[in-house]
Amino acid sequence: MNLQFISDSTGKTTGVYIPIKEWNELKSKFKGIEQEGINIPDWHINLVRKRNEDYKSNPDNSISFDLAIDDIERDL
Repeated sequence: MNLQFISDSTGKTTGVYIPIKEWNELKSKFKGIEQEGINIPDWHINLVRKRNEDYKSNPDNSISFDLAIDDIERDL
């Protein structure tokens, strides 16, 4: 996918540009992707926030995505 990231004057990423051809492919693959106001349950939002706080307070207790996948694959 050929994404282009949009940054503000401080260098902070503020958006992303997806070429229309690739956007149309995503729309056909993921029905409802254009839907605005997707409702995420409060319990899910709270869980993600809690996990984020846990990580920020002790990042040494986490492992990389690749290591997590390796662990999962070993258990299969």
